[in-house]
Amino acid sequence: MTRGFRFGLLDGIVNTRFSASLPATSAALTAAATGADSLWVGDHLNSLVPRSLATPEHLGVGARLIPKVDAVLEPWTMLGHLAARNRFRRLRLGVCVTDASRRNPAVTAQAAATLHLLTRGRGLLGIGVGEREGNEPYGVEWTKPVARFEEALATIRALWDSGGELVTRDSPYFPLRNALFDLPPYKGTWPEIWVAAQGPRMLRLTGRYGDAWVPFTISRPADYADSLATVRAAASDAGRDPMAIVPALNRAVVCGRTRDDVDEALDGVLFKTMALAAPAHAWARHGVEHPLGADFSGVQDLIPQTMDYESALSHIKKVPVSLMKELCFHGTPGEVLDQVAEWRDAGLGYLLVINGSQLNPRLTKAVSASLPFARVLRGLKRM
Repeated sequence: MTRGFRFGLLDGIVNTRFSASLPATSAALTAAATGADSLWVGDHLNSLVPRSLATPEHLGVGARLIPKVDAVLEPWTMLGHLAARNRFRRLRLGVCVTDASRRNPAVTAQAAATLHLLTRGRGLLGIGVGEREGNEPYGVEWTKPVARFEEALATIRALWDSGGELVTRDSPYFPLRNALFDLPPYKGTWPEIWVAAQGPRMLRLTGRYGDAWVPFTISRPADYADSLATVRAAASDAGRDPMAIVPALNRAVVCGRTRDDVDEALDGVLFKTMALAAPAHAWARHGVEHPLGADFSGVQDLIPQTMDYESALSHIKKVPVSLMKELCFHGTPGEVLDQVAEWRDAGLGYLLVINGSQLNPRLTKAVSASLPFARVLRGLKRM
């Protein structure tokens, strides 16, 4: 299946001092104005940014807008709100990504099917194993997350494919006993399942169950191409069309009017917290041991809310500039588009864009990056 290059916007849904829906609504307006195909929101109970660092010193004037970075809103409720706004009806709406461990898959199946009906077939279900920070502190078991993820996907598919008949299914995590799922598909279609996968087993599960693959921590085009080959091989082994799986990517874009503006943004304390979510092997490529350990697995095991200020700042000071440049698209609009083109040549067909320029603590620089960012989005539309 041949499709043109497409993009969507991914935005956080933190509560603001003025309006709970302000960030998501602003992102939807930007997406609609720049020709995006979709709008996505995250699914967290709290931020991946250490709260100890989210101070006026590092957040700048943004601290006046967002007084508490851990005041994160519930994604499916927010998407229902956006779906009700007719001006956004052409945008596809999704969660990137919901948590297969914290959320019972029957509830996830219901939420995604509801969104699909509300949006007349424009609902999208992004799903992954989740993170320790959104499970373990809340009493949710965090053992064998990949096994739980596989069973969650199988459960969702079983309910959607049940045709309203009672479902009984053995599972070590989500057994079904005369379970009933009677919501209909929209014109014969269910929401596409976009799988956030990095490791070999998760890549194989993507090929078996997913409609799209949307990794987060893969940081080099060659690694992306290799992993995509694994996804497609698994799809073929499962009797599915490997080329029908959308090859996507979730990645921040940091742009500005000049290279100096971009480098200043990349050196921002809050933006550099993104490096803590990278696995230890990514740090090792730049000659630095991950501050959380040489075997640290990355975002899945990050618990930022427990980091005190001194420890968090000490970790950030160890982040190599070269690693930050590897973890995002960065530069003037032309430079960013050239970088995306390199990934497109490695197989990328759909980019979920995070506006990393917003994290510049200097208001003038964050605002001045808006126009270059819009140029990047319009450039993506023409790729």
